[in-house]
Amino acid sequence: MALWTASAAAEDALPAVTVSGTATAAVEKSYRRMLRGMDLFERERAALAPQATLRFKLLPRKPGTNMDHLTLEIDGKSFDEQLPVAPDHTFTLPRDARAEAEDAVVTPNRRKLSMTWRTEIRTPGLAAGERRLGDLRLECLVGIEAGLVSNSDPLGRIADLFTSPRSYCGQADARYLFFAERPLFAVTLVSGARRETLPIDKLYATASDDPGLKHDLPYCDCEVLVDRSYFLPLGDKSWPDDTRVEFEYMDDPPP
Repeated sequence: MALWTASAAAEDALPAVTVSGTATAAVEKSYRRMLRGMDLFERERAALAPQATLRFKLLPRKPGTNMDHLTLEIDGKSFDEQLPVAPDHTFTLPRDARAEAEDAVVTPNRRKLSMTWRTEIRTPGLAAGERRLGDLRLECLVGIEAGLVSNSDPLGRIADLFTSPRSYCGQADARYLFFAERPLFAVTLVSGARRETLPIDKLYATASDDPGLKHDLPYCDCEVLVDRSYFLPLGDKSWPDDTRVEFEYMDDPPP
């Protein structure tokens, strides 16, 4: 499995919490790290996704996680500020010098390990059920730089110290997990006349080839999203950034 987090009991919604510094009671992220991700987005967007916008997204991590009525805050040593969360569980992060100086955290009202985070970088004008490969390449870079995919396994944390976004996301066989909107049937890359459907081992977090799935799954932030997960050949430059990534879903009507 890729990009692991530690296991925990199934989580329920909690009242909003206020934490500061590096407390770990909630599903929190470093404000400074998220700013670094935003800075990387601004540096790289002209090359990879010139028309795209950046949002952050909250996703369920554990069975039973309630994604309704989410609240989200920037919590510093001397203040807390609520952030609006859209109905699709996405949000933008304002730049705040005070939050940066106080090493604030961004925290939702959910327990640790109950949720996971990703970026959502989208070029407007694409058809429903389509994404653009350059947008998704940039999602990986920003997600790694912002520290959105937590790895709580001790060996994984050590490995994270030596991981740079470009080296990780630049691999032809990069193991960055993306999540589709709904359970997947197939994912196809399309560039001009070239068309290639991803093999099964690029879907479902390689669950089809994991004999230890029952043991491994609690450590993956895809635990309740396996049927929506997929890998892409991010570092394979034979697929240009304008490549369309087309999705077929399990609940699509038959042709």
